[in-house]
Amino acid sequence: MAITTKEKQEIIGEFHRHENDTGSPEVQIAILTNRIQQLTEHLRTHKHDESSRRGLLKLVGQRRKHLAYLKRKDATTYLTLTERLGIRRK
Repeated sequence: MAITTKEKQEIIGEFHRHENDTGSPEVQIAILTNRIQQLTEHLRTHKHDESSRRGLLKLVGQRRKHLAYLKRKDATTYLTLTERLGIRRK
């Protein structure tokens, strides 16, 4: 259920700013989005798993904060990232 190291490296490779980048907002948002998608699929089959639902809500909140930060700092990057990940924005 957790994200594997290989998947995480692929996400980092796709969204990094430079070679050793693992903590930029773009990378963190992409990793959170992947984890949110996994939990959403899990909850479709296990509808009464309330602890996973709480974890999903926490991840969505974290991603929202990262997106707000990115929108404040660099609006064009925010727009391209939300397009690439398929995230709805207000």
